[in-house]
Amino acid sequence: MSASYRSRRVPPMTPAVAIRDTTGIAKRYLLRTIRTPAEASVLVIQPALILLLFRYVLGGAIKVPGGSYVDFLVPAVFIEAMLLSGMSTSIGLALDLKSGIIDRFRSLPMARSAVLAGRTLSDLVRSVFALALVVALGVAVGFRFHCTVAAALAAMALVIAFGYAFSWIYATIGLLTKNPESAQVIAVLPVFILMFISSAIVPVATMPGWLQPVARNQPFSVTTDAMRALLEGGPASPWAWQSLAWSAGILAAFFLIAVRLYRNITT
Repeated sequence: MSASYRSRRVPPMTPAVAIRDTTGIAKRYLLRTIRTPAEASVLVIQPALILLLFRYVLGGAIKVPGGSYVDFLVPAVFIEAMLLSGMSTSIGLALDLKSGIIDRFRSLPMARSAVLAGRTLSDLVRSVFALALVVALGVAVGFRFHCTVAAALAAMALVIAFGYAFSWIYATIGLLTKNPESAQVIAVLPVFILMFISSAIVPVATMPGWLQPVARNQPFSVTTDAMRALLEGGPASPWAWQSLAWSAGILAAFFLIAVRLYRNITT
């Protein structure tokens, strides 16, 4: 094959080409979601059930200082909706590896980063849709915004950033397991561990003393506390900066790990 022919077949990998390939992959995954609405509905049902369970079954037994339990709980459910929806990244990548579609992508003249970036981007769109539905459900069960529109948008931006950072953890899990069933089981563990050992459901002060520093400073807690402060109209800077730092650190670390795993798999 001549050099001139190869140059026509494989465009130079510029940022514009990488963005084009990424959006193309993301569009493919989103179209698959539209054609299988049952898959997307499951991602909304899970956080909705948890919200209803704690709101109407367990909420009466949990006391929080200085406010209603629904206003205490719902911000954490917003985060959980993003994380549970993002789990499809690990399952989808494992399924693509098992089915051989990743090998087909390798044969195309496209940016290597497009598969991972496109997958996480499409799942981010799905997660934002799930978040919007859970926000509506939260309002329906009694949650109220006690803040300005700007503060509410800032709270949503925090949870979206946190959810996108977590999607790279899910990408790493999918690439490591290479099996959809194993990816689904493993991916759910960090969500529930972080949720239950945090300020999401009960005040940290009710936990054992040795557990409180961990629960108070882990990423789920600081993001939840930042959202609560923003949605209540209070000062949120200390928690918001910590949340952004956690999101940036998780994104940077697991982006590098996922890209390295992907390169090793596809070489």
